[in-house]
Amino acid sequence: MKRLLLALLSVSFAVPAFAQQAPLAPGLQNAPEIPFDSVPFLKLTPDRNLGEVLSVAVNSKGHVVVLNHPGSAGTGPVYGESTTQLFEFDEKGNFVREIGRGVYGLAYSHSVRFDRYDNLWVVDKASMSVMKFDPAGMVLMNLGRREEGPDEPRYRHANPPPTPVDAMFNGSTDVAWDTQDNIYVGDGYFNSRIAKFDKDGNWVKQWGEPGSGGVHANENPGHISNPHNIGIDRQQNVYVADRGNRRIQVFDTDGKFKKFIFLNVPYDKTRHPVLGNMPANRPDETQPWTICITNTPTQYLYTSDSEPGRIYKLSLPDGKILGVLGKSGHVLGQFNWIHGLACPEKILFSSQT
Repeated sequence: MKRLLLALLSVSFAVPAFAQQAPLAPGLQNAPEIPFDSVPFLKLTPDRNLGEVLSVAVNSKGHVVVLNHPGSAGTGPVYGESTTQLFEFDEKGNFVREIGRGVYGLAYSHSVRFDRYDNLWVVDKASMSVMKFDPAGMVLMNLGRREEGPDEPRYRHANPPPTPVDAMFNGSTDVAWDTQDNIYVGDGYFNSRIAKFDKDGNWVKQWGEPGSGGVHANENPGHISNPHNIGIDRQQNVYVADRGNRRIQVFDTDGKFKKFIFLNVPYDKTRHPVLGNMPANRPDETQPWTICITNTPTQYLYTSDSEPGRIYKLSLPDGKILGVLGKSGHVLGQFNWIHGLACPEKILFSSQT
């Protein structure tokens, strides 16, 4: 079983100076390395191990919620028993409580986020639902609907997937909010669209559809191959990590396409990936898995890829890559499929290692 690590990164918000570098091929960007420290933060015990950590979130008090898949939360498979745990730790890394035990909508959750009111939102890929918990840990809202017949769940067995249904999800991935508290859901592994609800959970609209980004990932705007993470900046730009198409798509809050952003900083294509065989061909653009937008006076976007396993710092709203940090690997300070980012003053990530 894969072991996972949650670590605290101290990252400077200053932009490092660019070193003298050789000219790049068209379409590539130079970006400096950002120095960072990685230190164990959570105080774990032998009876409270982490398994597969898919996401982390930080509230206004500095408390950290960890979305953990231990593989042993219940006695049955994912569709019979929950295999999701929501652990809360205080600002010093001390365990506080488990949230959501026994909640029907928790099955194989994919993402956790805090809104500006410190409500915790949990997006569940398997139960195809989005749950809102108040700061006390009580469920306030549920979007979507879990399948009643879990033996053949829609998100896993349908190929091609069924036609999307308003207000229902199919492999939901992430959630974000605009300044009016409208709700945006990345939906998801199969529908590959963005679903928009108002603040009360009423269906508003959708945009996007499954599709390819083309050979160079710069074609077919609005075609999405898994909107794996989403985020919204203060200018109300919606950033979608279009993971399968190796690009970030930027829309307005009505779904109008604005531009692409690519992770196209050169990397060592001869280096063996941490998991999997050596690829025959590696594209210049790598896959964005995460979206994390800071709440600092000047906002930045952080994202990450699976290989070469780097975190990227981007300016907003232009999407210029200001720096990169880290690489894939198995030891402290290296990453293995960064799946979730949180952006308080110090950056938190969830990573397999």
